[in-house]
Amino acid sequence: MRIRGGRLPVGRNAAGSPGEGTSGEGAAADGASGDGASGVGPEAGGRGSAGAGVLSSPWARGAAALLAGALPALAFPAPGLWWFAYVALVPWLLLIRTAHSPRRAALDGWIGGIGFVIAVHHWLMPSLHVFIVLLAALLGLLWAPWGLLVSRLLGGSPSASRAVAAVVVVPSGWLMIELVRSWEGLGGPWGLLGASQWEVAPALRVASVGGVWLVSLLVLAVNTGAALLVADRAARSTAGVLLVVCALSVAATWVWAPRPTDTGTVRIAVVQPGVVEGPGSVARRFDRGEELTRSLRGRNVDLVVWGESSIGAGAWERPETARRLADLSRRVGADLLVNVDARQTDGSGRSGIFKSAVLVGPEGPTGDRYDKMRLVPFGEYVPARSLLGWATSVGKAAGEDRLRGDRQVVMTLPDGARGLRIGPLVCFETAFPDMSRRLVRDGAQVIVAQSATSTFQDSWAPAQHASLGALRAAENGRPMVHATLTGISTVYGPRGERVGRPLGTDASATEVFDLPLARGSTLYGRLGDWPVYGALAALAVLCAVEGLRALRRPAPGPPGPPARTAHGSPGRPGH
Repeated sequence: MRIRGGRLPVGRNAAGSPGEGTSGEGAAADGASGDGASGVGPEAGGRGSAGAGVLSSPWARGAAALLAGALPALAFPAPGLWWFAYVALVPWLLLIRTAHSPRRAALDGWIGGIGFVIAVHHWLMPSLHVFIVLLAALLGLLWAPWGLLVSRLLGGSPSASRAVAAVVVVPSGWLMIELVRSWEGLGGPWGLLGASQWEVAPALRVASVGGVWLVSLLVLAVNTGAALLVADRAARSTAGVLLVVCALSVAATWVWAPRPTDTGTVRIAVVQPGVVEGPGSVARRFDRGEELTRSLRGRNVDLVVWGESSIGAGAWERPETARRLADLSRRVGADLLVNVDARQTDGSGRSGIFKSAVLVGPEGPTGDRYDKMRLVPFGEYVPARSLLGWATSVGKAAGEDRLRGDRQVVMTLPDGARGLRIGPLVCFETAFPDMSRRLVRDGAQVIVAQSATSTFQDSWAPAQHASLGALRAAENGRPMVHATLTGISTVYGPRGERVGRPLGTDASATEVFDLPLARGSTLYGRLGDWPVYGALAALAVLCAVEGLRALRRPAPGPPGPPARTAHGSPGRPGH
C-alpha cells in the first residue's frame, strides 16, 4: 500500500492512540510551535532518551522524583551545604523535563514536593508520626502545577526566548508555592529555599533589597540555568549568558544597595538554662535561670532575655514569682524580658492560655506584654479540631488550643537603657518576614525572639530556627536576638552577620553580647514583598502569551475525502 505525500507513521503515534505518550507529546508539539520545541524524541525524554530505560518503571521514576525533591534539604542547617542549593534542584528539573505527558510532569512535581516537605520537616516525625506523611502529600500538591510549568518551558529543545522565559518563570512558579505554604494554617514559611543562604554575605545583601523572596528567586534562577546547561546543547550559550547576568546582578546589589548606618552599641544578655528534665523540671528551670541571671551583676547590661516558656503557668500565678524577678532586675540593673505560657486575660477581656513575652523591671512587671499572634499548627492548636482532633492520639499535638494575640507590640526600656525600643517575637514567628518588618516600621531598634526547641533538641530544628534570625536582621537593617531555653541562642548584627559566640544545645549558661545598633531603612523595609508581585506579573505575562498563541493558532480544517484505494472508489470500496 502506498500513501501519497509521505510515509505511514509508525510507533506510538501511528494510530493516534489515547495513551499518555500521544496526548502529552502532541500537546507539547502544538504548544511549542514557533519556538523550536517539539516535545518528542530523545531530547524530550522519549523511548530513545538517555536513562529512559532506568526510569521506564513508574515506581522507579516515582522514587527518583521523591529523592530529587528531598535533595535541597541538605542546603539547610544542620548539614549547612549552602552552596548545594544552587544545583540541588537540577536533578528534579531534568527529571520533570523528560516527562512523557503533562500528567506525568504534574505527578513528578507532586512526588518531588512530598520528598521536599518530608526532608525539610523530618524532625517533626516524633511529634506527628504518620500524620506528617499525610501533610506532605497535601502540601506536595502545590508542586504539581509547577511540574507542568517546568515541562512546558524546559521540555524538548528550548529556543533562546524560551530559555530566557524559563529562567524567569520557573523561579516565579516556585515562589508562588512558597507564598501559599507561608500561610500559617499550612505550617508557615519554614524551609523557604532562600533561607538556606543565611550565612552568605552577598545573599544577605540581596535579602536587604527584596527579602528572602528575592534570594529564593536567585537560587531558582541559577538552578534553572544550570539545568539548561546540562539538558540541551543548543541552549547552553543562552544559559551561560543568563547565569552571568545573575552573577552581575548580585555584584551590582552588593555595591549599590543601601547599607544600615551604625549608631553605637547596646549590651544584651541571653540566659539559657539548658536541658532540665524529670519531676519538677519547670520549677528547677526557673531556679537555674535565676542563678544565671544573678551572675550578670556588675556587667552593665541593658536588657536580659529569657527563652520561650521560661516561667511555668503555676509559677507565674504566684505573687512570689514577680517579687523574685523584680529583685533580679534590681540586682542586675536591667529589665528582664521573660516568657510565660499561662492563663491570662488580654486587653479585650479574653481569658485563656496565652504565650506571652512580659517585660519585668525593678518594681515588677512593667505592663508591657506581647501575646503571640501566630501559633504553631498542632503544636499550639489543632486546626479544625472537630475533624483533626484525633491527631492528639497519635502524636504530641496540643491538648488545648492557645489563644492568639491581636496586635504586635514595641516595648520601650527605661532611660537607663537609653530608651531602647525592642520588638518581641515568639518562637516560629521569626519565620514570617512581614512580622519583623512591621516591628521595625513601628520603631523597633532591636528584634528579640524567644524560642524553645527542646522537643527537637537532637535534630536539625534548633540550627534551622536560629539561622532565620540572620535573614530577618539583614532584611530590615536591625540587629536580632534569638534566645532559647536549650539552644541554639545567638545574635545577629544589622547586616545579618553573627555577633559574639552562640550558645549551643549542650550549654547551660549566659552570654553577653555587645550588639551594634543601626539606623536607616533597607529597600525591603521600604518596598516590602515586591519580588512576589514581580513573580505574579511574570506568570500573568506567560498566561497572556499562551492565550494569544492559542487564539492565533488556525482552527483545524474539515476532514479530507476518504482515500481512494487501488481496487475501488470512495462510494464502492473494493469494487
